Amino acid sequence: MSKYKEIKGFKVQTLASDTAASAIDAGTWSSGGSLNVARRNLGGAGTQTAGLAFGGEATPGNTADTEEYNGSSWSEGGDMGTLRKQLSGCGTQTAGLAFGGQSPSAKVAATEEYNGSSWTAGGNLGTARKLIGPAGTQTAGLGFGGEGPGPTNSATEEYDGSSWTSGGALNTARQDLGGAGTQTAGLAFGGATLPVTGVTEQYNGTAWTEVNDLNTSRYAVRGAGTQTAALAFGGSPGPTETEAWDGTSWSTVAELATPVILGAGAGVQDAALAFGDSPISGVTQEWTAPSTFTKTNLGQVYYNSGSNAFKVTGQSVPAGTWASGTALNSGRNRAGSSSSSNSAALIFGGQNPPTSYLTITEKYNGSAWTEVADLNEGRTSGTGTGNSQDAGLYSAGYDGARVADVEQWDGTSWTAKNAMNQARSEFAAGGGTSTSSIIAGGFGPPKLTNSESWDGTNWTEVSELNTARNGMGGAGSSNTDALVYGGDVYPTSPRFSNAVEKWNGSSWTEVSELNTGRLDLGGGGLSSTQAIAFGGATTPNSENETETWNGTSWTEQSELVTAIRYCANTSNGSTMSAIQSGGSSSGPSQNETTVQEWTVPEANQTITVS
Repeated sequence: MSKYKEIKGFKVQTLASDTAASAIDAGTWSSGGSLNVARRNLGGAGTQTAGLAFGGEATPGNTADTEEYNGSSWSEGGDMGTLRKQLSGCGTQTAGLAFGGQSPSAKVAATEEYNGSSWTAGGNLGTARKLIGPAGTQTAGLGFGGEGPGPTNSATEEYDGSSWTSGGALNTARQDLGGAGTQTAGLAFGGATLPVTGVTEQYNGTAWTEVNDLNTSRYAVRGAGTQTAALAFGGSPGPTETEAWDGTSWSTVAELATPVILGAGAGVQDAALAFGDSPISGVTQEWTAPSTFTKTNLGQVYYNSGSNAFKVTGQSVPAGTWASGTALNSGRNRAGSSSSSNSAALIFGGQNPPTSYLTITEKYNGSAWTEVADLNEGRTSGTGTGNSQDAGLYSAGYDGARVADVEQWDGTSWTAKNAMNQARSEFAAGGGTSTSSIIAGGFGPPKLTNSESWDGTNWTEVSELNTARNGMGGAGSSNTDALVYGGDVYPTSPRFSNAVEKWNGSSWTEVSELNTGRLDLGGGGLSSTQAIAFGGATTPNSENETETWNGTSWTEQSELVTAIRYCANTSNGSTMSAIQSGGSSSGPSQNETTVQEWTVPEANQTITVS
């Protein structure tokens, strides 16, 4: 008799804890030894086993007290020379740096250096301020943002061990933000822009660049680690939230055991320290990522002995995030696309404004775009369908006039196929494959309700859309299963539509609307019950909104890194792995090389019987 393992290649294991995508995903917080002087709004530096706490707001007022942590308990060190709260710090337990803050009467520019036993005065900040983002070391420190002289600040200053000099300003002015990394590779995240923000920026020693936001926007967030491996924790709102940064995006990991709002942080991504809190507290918490863990395997079934439950590793759409991908070789907007995932995509045609209609085709492997065989006819604003980078269809479009022309991609070259019955452009939408598609709407003129079905050889006119429009997103598996959403319904006001229609092979039915109506949006999905909508415009502004469809309703998800419209029109990819390519961050005259990748991580789900 055959064994299950021999047939399927694995067995059901008994595990003491859930599987994890990485050691960081398996990390947890635990209690450490409490501070001797309970406080909030303090400075911190060092590591989990050699931490440093200094200054802050105690009872009854500001304190200059310094404490050193040995991995289990705190002991008294030398007092600071300046009483202050809301100060910042970096460095190590034996070479710490404290700067800025609030004295009883005013913001301060004072800097102090710690040698493991006592503090000495260093060079003053160029601008007195408090709640500054910290990074770096005692001899190469970095301070950014803060409050002073106004409520928010974008200034960056660099410390060389004796004096501060100006660096590149943050793109987003803010106070009470988190920081990590070094003077030449810094990371800034969250903070109060009045209101709060989740904006994340990377510093290269000269300038800051915006990257993916925190999943939870907050101020008073604290950090640990490096520019490519950081931890963000606590703050308001979300005082127990913890997120891990991998150099590209943030992912939510295990929460703090005790909320931290105005505490301090230290350490590295896999061994961090949180101490102090509001109301005034001496609570210390240690974050530890295990050195060994069981890695997730999508579809893996196992028994968790701790929770007494059978589980399976699956995917949950709400955890998805966008990250920047490799730029296109040729900038373009209003192109077509065919893909199966964010690492296997094809983009073709489009426009390089104002008059160039492109034939260029590029293929993506997840790390680089490669030019392959050109379209036979350069055109823009056509509709791409297909669920593979090796099998796509480009239908209709504009080459100086609206056309009904169709070309099919076989993985090597494009071949002209039978034309559609109705010439159209401006992003008609639909779904399906290179041999079985449905396309509806677009601009003829006028705006169309016309729908056509493709069987691999011929186009047949079928039932019309309920609402005439162009500039839509679409998804679907075949000419009997599709979804179209959003679009431009001008002269109706507002012109950006939130209408959604589902195709069952014979008719279109209106279903639940998008949360954000928009036109010229991107979309994808492998069926009419699983779709993603992203970007677009609410005239005249580009959008970064993302929503996913579960067959019943739309749910708002993490935003695009860069707001975009006119990106490659596609009806493929999936809610688990989609791609945005090309388009414009503002008006129709731009031709971007921007690429963004949507990924949903694996997650453990309990198997239940109903």
